[in-house]
Amino acid sequence: MNVLDIVTAVLILGGSTLSLTAAIGVVRFPDTLSRMHAASKPQVLGLLLVLAGAAIRLRGNADVGMVILTGLFTLITAPVVANRVGQLAYREQNIRDDLLTRDDLRDIDS
Repeated sequence: MNVLDIVTAVLILGGSTLSLTAAIGVVRFPDTLSRMHAASKPQVLGLLLVLAGAAIRLRGNADVGMVILTGLFTLITAPVVANRVGQLAYREQNIRDDLLTRDDLRDIDS
């Protein structure tokens, strides 16, 4: 077992752990905005770590390009999806006002 195998294993296990914590957060958090946060930030980082481990393991293979494209697509789309979900939750009043410290959208939507 060489150093690259150990690095690959650490990246994949770390990414899997982050993805697991994201899934637990989606189930346990009380409102849509908190769940959205759990679904976007650790999930994306976890996926990127798993993809980095896969890219190291597949080095020299033609599939590495597809792994890189998958990571870039995730980085581009995750913030957009999180923003749209947050706006939809706010518009449908599916948020807990007691958890907000500041409401920047109150004057815009009125």
